Amino acid sequence: MRAFQLVEWQKPAELREVPVPEPGPGQVLVKIGGAGACHSDLHILEMDKPPAGAKSFKLPVTLGHENAGWVEKLGPGATGFGKGDPVIVYGPWGCGLCMNCRMGMENYCQKPGGPTPGGLGPYDGGMAPYLLVPATRFLVPLGNLDPRDAAPLSDAALTSYHAIKRSLHLLGPGSTAAVIGAGGLGQMAIQILRALSTATIIVAVDTAADKLEVAKRMGADEALLSGDRAVQHVKDMTQGQGAEVVLDLVGVNKTLQMAAQMARVLGHLTIVGLGGGALPVNFFSPAKECSVTSPFWGSIPELMEVVSLAQAGKIKMLVEHFPLERAGEAYDLLHEGKIQGRAVITPAA
Repeated sequence: MRAFQLVEWQKPAELREVPVPEPGPGQVLVKIGGAGACHSDLHILEMDKPPAGAKSFKLPVTLGHENAGWVEKLGPGATGFGKGDPVIVYGPWGCGLCMNCRMGMENYCQKPGGPTPGGLGPYDGGMAPYLLVPATRFLVPLGNLDPRDAAPLSDAALTSYHAIKRSLHLLGPGSTAAVIGAGGLGQMAIQILRALSTATIIVAVDTAADKLEVAKRMGADEALLSGDRAVQHVKDMTQGQGAEVVLDLVGVNKTLQMAAQMARVLGHLTIVGLGGGALPVNFFSPAKECSVTSPFWGSIPELMEVVSLAQAGKIKMLVEHFPLERAGEAYDLLHEGKIQGRAVITPAA
């Protein structure tokens, strides 16, 4: 089969011929319907060496850590699914034995090096006709959802869901939530805020007017162009207090500076984006006793909840499909900011 692989650091990924995996004991072979192209992949493609702390990251590796499809073959001893079952693949593969993994939080696996997601090294991802999944516990049934559209639920939706869920107690009537970055994650965050919280005002902030228009269609009450005026507008609409919850889905210096200025006393500032910026922290910034956190992905039970929201029509990812042959083009468009929602590679199309 052909797979879209990163072969050499700081070189474009390429289509290569690789063997179709054979599932071993407890493993599952999934026929891939959709594999999302994520900004995390862009960071990997731009690196000149493996990420810090990821000694097991080895090349070549097939990209694609947002995956959904249909069960193709069960390895010896694997149970709970049958051939043709539509499934979504939980991304951060942990050891399954530590305390966090046993609670479903494999995103915070306690083994040295943490979880090892498929598509982020050393295991291959889903930008190929077939993906080898290490265990059935990483599969969640999709029901009537189409894997070609559902794949981004495994990261773009799950990451936003986990980030928001920890702050829900702050988002009652009269509260304000600000979402910085209205791309794929931001669009999911806005819908999840609308579905889960009773926040009175949901604010979307971005540099692109077209993404802000999409954000308003997704449920944002206010759509603001990034900058000092956006900060002042949030202050004005909250009587000078700022937002209870600020989600920075970009994570560069400018957005983190905005986030610090937008957050209120006793609020939550959550850094989700991998832009590599630094949050300005001193006695005056962020606001007093504002909690700052940088969550990672989400748990298996949370993915099940995300799928339930999608099945109920509460959240829906705006996707643009690309055949495997155009995977490189999809990443180019993503790099240029020309994908409004999520680019999804469809190897089985």
